[in-house]
Amino acid sequence: MGSKKNGIKPVIENRKARFEYHIKENYEAGLVLVGTEVKSLRAGKGNLRDAYATVKNGEVWLMNFHISPYEKGNRFNHDPLRPKKLLLHRREISRLAGLQKEKGMTLIPLKIYFKNGYAKADLAVAVGKKLHDKRQDIAERDAKRAIARAMKEKERE
Repeated sequence: MGSKKNGIKPVIENRKARFEYHIKENYEAGLVLVGTEVKSLRAGKGNLRDAYATVKNGEVWLMNFHISPYEKGNRFNHDPLRPKKLLLHRREISRLAGLQKEKGMTLIPLKIYFKNGYAKADLAVAVGKKLHDKRQDIAERDAKRAIARAMKEKERE
């Protein structure tokens, strides 16, 4: 599902984020969740595709992060698109608030994972890529594949 960094395997990963955005900075933030959300996340039932973070009243909120309702949950199940609060230090929040006000800057979650039993979000400060940047990334990826394929064929000979 993704690379293991520091022995931590992401539960959910936003694969399109690195293609759609230039990543400037990363922050690790705790997630405030309810019980059925945790159980659903541990089962890998979440979607970060349209998710973004915003700073409101000195707090950081994760919006449009869809966590599917827990299948064994009852009437106490959670709302799938409810805004989730992110836990960061005050100086990090003020820095993010300043960066968010800059033109073109946005806060996006790259992955959700569990660390020491707590749900964490890898939050990135990002700038959207232009179409020509995306085309360049595709060309580079294709070139790397062609080189790897040629090396593999040469080894067979």
